[in-house]
Amino acid sequence: MNDDPAQPVELRRPLRDERMIFLVPAEENAGPTMGIRELWDILWRSKVFIISVTAVFALSAVAYALLAQQWFKAETVLVPAKRNQALPGQLGGLAGLANLAGVNIGDKTDTTESLAVLQSNDFAREFIEERKLLPVLYADEWDGAHNRWKSDDPEDWPDIRDAVKFFRKAILQVAEDRKTGLVTVSVEWKDRETAAEWANTLVARLNERMRERVQAESETNAKFLREELANTTIATLQLSLSRLLENELQTLMLARGNPEFAFRVVDRASPPKLRDRPKRTLLVAVATLGGGILAVIVALLVSAIRRSAPGKPAADLRRSAV
Repeated sequence: MNDDPAQPVELRRPLRDERMIFLVPAEENAGPTMGIRELWDILWRSKVFIISVTAVFALSAVAYALLAQQWFKAETVLVPAKRNQALPGQLGGLAGLANLAGVNIGDKTDTTESLAVLQSNDFAREFIEERKLLPVLYADEWDGAHNRWKSDDPEDWPDIRDAVKFFRKAILQVAEDRKTGLVTVSVEWKDRETAAEWANTLVARLNERMRERVQAESETNAKFLREELANTTIATLQLSLSRLLENELQTLMLARGNPEFAFRVVDRASPPKLRDRPKRTLLVAVATLGGGILAVIVALLVSAIRRSAPGKPAADLRRSAV
């Protein structure tokens, strides 16, 4: 260090480990914190409000559960029908040749195709139209006494497209278990007897539809094979065509004599004893819990707003209550 005052004093550089610390008064840094005891005090002072809101939610849920329309679910369990596949297996490479010629041999009822037909718009449309279910599906909008729609505006009348969409979305449900192969067809409706009757009827119609489709295809193939067999003179080709024709005749025989062609019914649908919805106990429990949580949140928010109000004395903040 230079002791001569005339000489410039060299500024000392701060060390790297030196830090600058700013001290803020506790009054300026303190926020509206809330302890467990204070939280309990707020909830206790707001108990009337919380109980009232919770009771309103609970009573509303009870009233809705008792007055809401009851829906019943009828289920039928199916398994894909199995047919004799020995002959197509014996055909070997001839099966591929027949497919190239447009003759489909083997199992002609694929489960995926059958389920697609069951859930198709066309299948639902035919069922609704044949049963004349449009007024039934939209009973609230139908005037049965005058056999007309209640609305005078034709644009407000539901049509078959609305009915098909409603039927597939809210009434018919199809579930397939990939492991076991079981298929569950469920029908939900306001009347338990009707729900069971619709479920069984839909399965019967599906089997009939697939049976008619395979029967028509087999008849066409058999006619084609007979014509080819009559026009050929090659012995080996005649033998192959005969075996293909035998397979088609076998399929045609099974289609004509088997009503459960696509699916076999393992468990027929019966009128359910209990409703499927509304689930009254669950509905009331969820509404009561939701009302209580909402009331607590509102009480805490109101208390936090009062605590953070500008110009309010600290003593009043501590005594604030909802």
